[in-house]
Amino acid sequence: MTGAAETLPSVVLLCRERPLEDWLAEVFARHAPELRVLRPDEPGAERAQVAACWYPAEGSLGRLPALRLIHSIGSGVDHLEHDHSRPAGLPVCRVVDPDHSQGMAEYVHWGVLHFHRGFDQVLNGRASRQWQRPVQCAARDFNVGVMGLGAIGTPVAARLAEAGYGVRGWARTSRELQGIATFAGAEALPGFLEGLDLLVNLLPLTATTRGLLNHELFAHMAPGAALINCGRGEHLVEADLLDALASGQLRGALLDVFASEPLHRDSPLWQTPGVWVTPHMASAASDACIARQIADNLQRLHAGLPLNHQVDPGLGY
Repeated sequence: MTGAAETLPSVVLLCRERPLEDWLAEVFARHAPELRVLRPDEPGAERAQVAACWYPAEGSLGRLPALRLIHSIGSGVDHLEHDHSRPAGLPVCRVVDPDHSQGMAEYVHWGVLHFHRGFDQVLNGRASRQWQRPVQCAARDFNVGVMGLGAIGTPVAARLAEAGYGVRGWARTSRELQGIATFAGAEALPGFLEGLDLLVNLLPLTATTRGLLNHELFAHMAPGAALINCGRGEHLVEADLLDALASGQLRGALLDVFASEPLHRDSPLWQTPGVWVTPHMASAASDACIARQIADNLQRLHAGLPLNHQVDPGLGY
């Protein structure tokens, strides 16, 4: 490509699957046509200053000598760890979309109702044609805990509180949220978990949160509690979940994220009673938001302005 196109600000697409790169190229063409969008094997890609990423292939970031900004196309940035060639010191940004938070709140509210109103028991009984009415309780008597009180977790917790649930929130640092009892830090985690009927995980994946959903954590919850995991699959120790379900410590789990995606056909999670699998569909940023936020950050980069939604490298979010 020569001529005027070469003068356009350029973004290189680094995704683990070619169909995803094709989709992302269409997104930029519709919503940020002022950008020149390149695949990593196209001429000129080596001059791109911004990489739009989702699980970049090993070595791909290290082959971009002009790179000045790494931009996730989602809210998470843990997927960047899969490319060990990532240059140190480069800023990393993520996409933050209010509609993403709204979609997540809808999904989690549905999941909470699924367990609170006993729809899990009704659906399990349907297979054996059992007419079994689950025990009902008021929302205020159903205790829900939300782990992660950031741009996604806070609106989720607020929606559940507005619906009348007894809501608690837990985060790494102290927060104050109206109508929600908040807990902070590892030392407060047991108190946060005590007596929970349902736990919602919306934490970012970091070295300290990996494997956090484990046997020790489940033991602090009320017997027969439930789990909703919309954070990352690596938060969950699957063997501990299966043990907790078998023992009755947990009654069920709604899982939208998995350590390996798509979930393998041979995974026991597909067939385990009480486990409900959804294909990483809880929520996502809109196409327009992805393209415009990345385009805006490219402009800010060239203008020497602070970047939006930049990730703290020490925290991982």
